[in-house]
Amino acid sequence: MTDQTKPWKLLSSTYPYRDRWLTLRSDTVELPDGHELSPYHVIESPDWVNAIAITPERNIVLVEQYRHAVRSTMLELPAGHVDAGEAPEIAVKRELLEETGCATESWHDLGALFPAASRFTNKVRSYLAMGVRQVREPSHETGENIRVRSIPWTRFVKGLYSGDMMLREANQLASVFLLHMHAKSSADPAIAALRV
Repeated sequence: MTDQTKPWKLLSSTYPYRDRWLTLRSDTVELPDGHELSPYHVIESPDWVNAIAITPERNIVLVEQYRHAVRSTMLELPAGHVDAGEAPEIAVKRELLEETGCATESWHDLGALFPAASRFTNKVRSYLAMGVRQVREPSHETGENIRVRSIPWTRFVKGLYSGDMMLREANQLASVFLLHMHAKSSADPAIAALRV
């Protein structure tokens, strides 16, 4: 570790904004070279989970919904926040069931990444769900106007390359990359076939 990459010294923190979805923290820090930086804004946000849900017919279950921040309807993986005190593996099962009505007993942890480590404190953990089946109707929260889509895996992969059906959220594309790496090393032929 060089002097330039040593951790910054935290001198103080204030919290200008807090709600159940995010907290804005404004830090005053001392850099390794002795300079003070203030404010350095950090967004504390709950951890997130993404589910790559594959049916026995080798379809991927996706959700389509309007995202107001970018004013666009997006095709996405089933996903959501990890509630306080909740384990990520419980959260992903809950989110898949709520958003799509699907469930399975076959889950594979693909790993966790920081979505934007320069400003956000949270991690996004990705899971592969094999053999998912619809077990009930979805139960959406207020503000969730979701259409469930089931698309053949081969068509989904072609869409990623052509841009016709691309996931446009970076953390979701990262989940597909984690799946690809997992599939490359898997001895299970059903999982190995999910390389992109």
